[in-house]
Amino acid sequence: MTSQQTSVKYVIEARVEVDGAVDKNDVIGAVFGQTEGIFSADLDLRELQKTGRIGRIEVHIQGQGDRTVGKVLVPTNVDRFHTALIAAMVESVDRVGPYSARVSIEKIEDVRAEKRKRIVERARSLLIEWERRRVPEVDEALKELEETIAKARVVEVGPDNLPAGPEALTSEEVIIVEGRADVVNLLRHGYLNAIGVEGVKVPYSLEELVSRKKVIAFLDGDRGGDMILRELARRIKIDSVARAPPGKEVESLGAKEIAEALANTTPLADALRRIGAHVEAERGEHAPAPLERLKKYIEEVEGSLMAVGLSDELSEVFRVPVSELYQRLSADGQVKYVVFDGVVTQRLVDMLKEKGREVLIVGARVADNLQKAGNVRVYNFESVRRAA
Repeated sequence: MTSQQTSVKYVIEARVEVDGAVDKNDVIGAVFGQTEGIFSADLDLRELQKTGRIGRIEVHIQGQGDRTVGKVLVPTNVDRFHTALIAAMVESVDRVGPYSARVSIEKIEDVRAEKRKRIVERARSLLIEWERRRVPEVDEALKELEETIAKARVVEVGPDNLPAGPEALTSEEVIIVEGRADVVNLLRHGYLNAIGVEGVKVPYSLEELVSRKKVIAFLDGDRGGDMILRELARRIKIDSVARAPPGKEVESLGAKEIAEALANTTPLADALRRIGAHVEAERGEHAPAPLERLKKYIEEVEGSLMAVGLSDELSEVFRVPVSELYQRLSADGQVKYVVFDGVVTQRLVDMLKEKGREVLIVGARVADNLQKAGNVRVYNFESVRRAA
């Protein structure tokens, strides 16, 4: 979309499948040719393009054996009603050159909504920076107001909706704490890059969120903090560990205590020895054993828009285009592992949850705010490569 004109309001995104080998120009020619004359000249795609009401149509395709699959992007600068009509016209294309074809609209993106979101996020960051620079007051009423603001600034990140500071995902360094109250207290004292675990069990999504960051574990100075440190060490690459003073919790620390704890972090191995554990014994214990064997299927399907279903013994049950995965997985009860070049969607997880099927799914990406089910384990390609 970076190549499109700045006045674009909407972008129509369609999937195209052709029963033969074709190139981009064939697809573009089919879109213009088969939509010509359906309505009045006002809705002719060539006329709309000449007058700037639609932008340059982009086509991204690749061959799959004797088939061609890919995406068609149509930027528009008309209202929602006409954009929907244009989308329906594009979807009516049923041939490309001499071959049968199928076009399906996957989404219509409101570009302006994304722009509004960026503006709001920028306004929020400006306000936060403004608050950090102002002279702190000691009046109790103002402290209560600061507490309210801090709580309002807590965001939720990842498919498990973990509480976090507003810079947790953008900062190069992240502070992992035990829960929401710890995140709020760090926000009050100007630390905007904390993420709360919310329990002793470390969510799998946390691994992906912090995978490319420097990680500091900042935990309570009690037995609960020891337990969470052990669990984090099994699952997360931790660079250093900070602890609250013995018997104290991170959520109750003042600015000086927080600064001292973070200035005196220790390596993970030393922190584990102090509580009678060893990093070698803790790291990787919970990584599912089959992940190493699934790596080869990632290499096979990546970039191909294909899906592979595997049995409990990791023998191949099916290999189909991603567009057929939902139907095959819904019907085939012997599949225990799935690796596919696509996005793990809520629809897919909900179907498996309803059927009570225990399945481990590895997709190229995982949909934002995915609500997981206990019987469905979800990974993306990158997390499997790291875990394995």
